[in-house]
Amino acid sequence: MQPRAARSRQPALLMRAALAGLCALVLSACGGGTEPGPPDGPANAPAFHAEADPALLSDWGQLRVEGGRLVLSGGVTPYTLNTALFSDYAQKLRTVWLPEGAEPAAYDPEDVFAFPVGTVITKTFYYPRAGSGFDRVAAEPDLSFGFDGTGLDFRDVRLIETRILVRRAQGWAALPYVWDDDQAEARLARTGGFVELTLIAAGGRGQDFAYMVPNVNQCASCHATDLAAGAIRPIGPKARHLNLEWDALDGANQLDLWRDRGLLPPAPPAHAQPRAARWTGEALPIGPALDDAARAYLDINCAHCHAPSGPAASSGLNLRASDPVGPSFGVCKPPIAAGRGTGGHRFSIVPGEPDASIFVHRMDSTRPDVMMPELGRATIHSEGVALVAAWIGAMAGGCG
Repeated sequence: MQPRAARSRQPALLMRAALAGLCALVLSACGGGTEPGPPDGPANAPAFHAEADPALLSDWGQLRVEGGRLVLSGGVTPYTLNTALFSDYAQKLRTVWLPEGAEPAAYDPEDVFAFPVGTVITKTFYYPRAGSGFDRVAAEPDLSFGFDGTGLDFRDVRLIETRILVRRAQGWAALPYVWDDDQAEARLARTGGFVELTLIAAGGRGQDFAYMVPNVNQCASCHATDLAAGAIRPIGPKARHLNLEWDALDGANQLDLWRDRGLLPPAPPAHAQPRAARWTGEALPIGPALDDAARAYLDINCAHCHAPSGPAASSGLNLRASDPVGPSFGVCKPPIAAGRGTGGHRFSIVPGEPDASIFVHRMDSTRPDVMMPELGRATIHSEGVALVAAWIGAMAGGCG
């Protein structure tokens, strides 16, 4: 027979257990519980979440931590770009995955490929480590530093965030995940955040800055590339940006590989498709290559906003690769409404005079009311500024 004290506690214990069970049911019904792994297939397999936004990056199954490395799951394809968008010197590991049985993306020679429902694109932002300090990172021009085709070694890199772009029935959704300091997991950060880092340049000079993880609305401000539609979509996966042979893929051409893996339908061979210039910032090109590199840089960094249908259409600047270099590209074009962003200069581009050009002034600033792009950086891309300045300096003419 139980002691009286124990018998007297039993009703209370039973009531607590019942209440706990009821709370669990309520949380589950309201979506407050933890979503169990991938909806289809084994744990850690690539997964498409049609509605729920998992709290953990690992629930997507695209990437996994294994043996001190970040590795790609089976069926996930890594990719890179000829010239990349600048993000405070961060490196980017990009991947794409389509569910089994999905139709390939619709090929377009100029625009972003139209991916099917179920597509998951990831972009992991990371830095080479600079010395022993976890917060000391290096500015490395290699666009895929540390990636060997299979993964990243944590002894060499510091992970910051992974952004998910998922194509659902109602359109694309963007979700930022921030990595824990132990680099074992990344967690959903809807409100974004800041990561304090010290960037070490090639000469050893250090610069403290706050890396910004965008919130979900800020993700949309860049990825909503069609102002009328208002919907977001990827920026990088275009034929001209992907058309390159990549060492991490044993020298295979990415467009041919995507076709072979069923990510794209049978399309013209890579040599018949557009190709943007490849520029990593390591050196300034000369001659015609300078024009190609500058155009590619402005295309990937600026044209998703500065286009007739883009969020910055009211500026009158059209910076797409297909746009001619003339008044609509900024040559002798006065600003429509730039305020302090003009720096007292009259024209966006003054041929032969980079120091008199608004382009260079805005790129060479970190003031919120001056800098371009307005989001996505807290540092100046010195190599990018030098590239655009050299390109303008090589232009003949002037603005009279």
